[in-house]
Amino acid sequence: MDLRLAGRTVIVTGASSGVGLATARMLLAEGAHVAGCAREIGRLRAAFEGIGDPAALHLATCDVTDRESVEQFVAGVVERFGGVDGLVCNAGRSLMATLPGTTDDQIREEFELKIFGSWNLVRATRAALAESESGSVVNVNAILSRQPETKLAVTSAARAALLNLTHSMAEELAADGTRVNSVLLGLVDTGQWRRRFESSGTDLDYDDWSAEIAADRGIALGRFGTAEEVAFPILTLLSPLAGYTTGSSIDVGGGVGRYI
Repeated sequence: MDLRLAGRTVIVTGASSGVGLATARMLLAEGAHVAGCAREIGRLRAAFEGIGDPAALHLATCDVTDRESVEQFVAGVVERFGGVDGLVCNAGRSLMATLPGTTDDQIREEFELKIFGSWNLVRATRAALAESESGSVVNVNAILSRQPETKLAVTSAARAALLNLTHSMAEELAADGTRVNSVLLGLVDTGQWRRRFESSGTDLDYDDWSAEIAADRGIALGRFGTAEEVAFPILTLLSPLAGYTTGSSIDVGGGVGRYI
């Protein structure tokens, strides 16, 4: 199926690993131009070594919480490719901590990353997206935004704020012809979970360890998702074929969502 992404320019934040890297790879395979950013340029370049046509790729360091850094990055993308058609706001992390175990600085950092990690990119690309025939923004969020967990209390709250903001963005940017949607993740097999496994001290192998967590969390499919399984719905929302979809969210959680 042709998603009509060939030749379109898409920015992907947090592109050096996990969902961001999988999304960028899939976009390149579709013939899109990809502008990827991350905090560590060396790691970013290493992740893309040998992937895709270098002429279709722009890599740069960017701190998504810093407005000036974002504006410089976006200006470089527009100079390189002539515009922006899509934006994937993927930079993020989870803070495994209860409310009593979270410092004030950690709370501020979580909200700053979740909110400004999207809003800085959206306002920097707004004019370019408006010039596209089908501008699209996808905020990579989490099912935690609707179904909070006490062990991820502040992350859950920050993700709820981002989900709310995404709906406001969808209404605000509709006048430009730009769509804004969310993909809500459950448990996805990324570097964060691999690091937690390595520090867990378990005698289980990774597959059995992750299956136990999936069962404990009530994931209907009984396993973690893959980055590629998240990337595909992201590409679907970026596609002009989804031109009548805005302000929506897609769960990619293996059936972990319990809300109606």
